[in-house]
Amino acid sequence: MPGGRLTQQERQQIAVGLADGMAYAEIARRLGRPTSTITREVSRNGGPTGYRAELAHRATQQRTQRRRQAAPRGAQASPQPYGRDAEAVRDYQETLTGVFMASGLPKMMARVLGCLYTTDTGSLTASELAQRLQVSPASISKAITFLGDLDLIRRERDERRRERYVVDDDLWYQAVVRSARSNDQLVEAARQGVAVLGPGTPAATRLENVARFHDFITVSLLRAAEQVREVLYTTTETTSDGTQPSSDHGQTAVPTATT
Repeated sequence: MPGGRLTQQERQQIAVGLADGMAYAEIARRLGRPTSTITREVSRNGGPTGYRAELAHRATQQRTQRRRQAAPRGAQASPQPYGRDAEAVRDYQETLTGVFMASGLPKMMARVLGCLYTTDTGSLTASELAQRLQVSPASISKAITFLGDLDLIRRERDERRRERYVVDDDLWYQAVVRSARSNDQLVEAARQGVAVLGPGTPAATRLENVARFHDFITVSLLRAAEQVREVLYTTTETTSDGTQPSSDHGQTAVPTATT
């Protein structure tokens, strides 16, 4: 099943797929699994050239055994809210961590982010993070600083004056805006090159196309981010009786960008 653990047979199929030069997405499609599951499985078990099904299966069994033995010492052994399966939640958290790592985050930073996103409150203190992840406070401090510098988390004080680290919908909006704005420097540099190399020359034309492409992408991303933010925030609001409000915003179509 897509949400369960990989079986030994599935790992053998992954090994065969890698040997045949198949992409992770194709292997995942054949197994009926998310691509992120295959990515995490391969990256943590030797990579595409070193992956061995038997070794991967044995290593997973050993990790599961160690985790079960360690669970009573930490907060992860506590009952899950909403009747969730604690082991399934831990497995999913590892999957989400793998996705964040594949996007470029170092392992500890990805683990912290994965832990925050699978918490109903969306916020934890440094000590809570250290307890849940079973790591040192120093590791948490380093990860928090890194994620804060990227604006992937924000800090706030609770009623007990403790610093809490928070993830919410607005952070993704801000990340998209920051990414779009980072193109501005490239656009400006490309257009400076047009002036230096001479308008109409092959090199200048190439740079002008770079500037136009990224300028268009920036405008389109910012427009889409504003619209999605409005739709997302509107549809997640509730009325006083707990029902979803009827609003035309939920049906707003993203307009087609024009040149």
